[in-house]
Amino acid sequence: MERTEKVTLTNMCMIYDEKGNVLVEEKIGKDYKGLIFPGGHVEKDEPIVDSVIREIYEETGLTISNPELCGIKHWITEEGTRYIVFLYKAGTYSGNVESSSEGKVFWMPLDELKAKKPFWHMDKMLELFCGSPYSELFLEGEHGNRNPVLK
Repeated sequence: MERTEKVTLTNMCMIYDEKGNVLVEEKIGKDYKGLIFPGGHVEKDEPIVDSVIREIYEETGLTISNPELCGIKHWITEEGTRYIVFLYKAGTYSGNVESSSEGKVFWMPLDELKAKKPFWHMDKMLELFCGSPYSELFLEGEHGNRNPVLK
């Protein structure tokens, strides 16, 4: 039985302040548009924590410290690759917020984000970011008909 598989590793981080705001990114692409937390791909041989710190700096201009792992989101792609998103949060940061080519970044109240129409299963991810008893969001099923399941 084969015990290895092809995997794509990515990260996402909820940056929050003491006033109850979170830093969101308005993603705009040909196949998607909506509010999400910043993040990106883990480079070859790069530690995962280092990747989230790098991606947050590249997409927001902020340098985060001590990111806390909240859980993972993952699914199997149409090509059979497991796609894993490591979900982090950070409340310690420095620098000035700057948008990038990935999208516009700005602060908004967490409660306002929770009230918005979910994008990329953001409602389920927020449960992981905000301390639910779950640590995993698995998207079951085929592409275009995935069922998000918290575990």
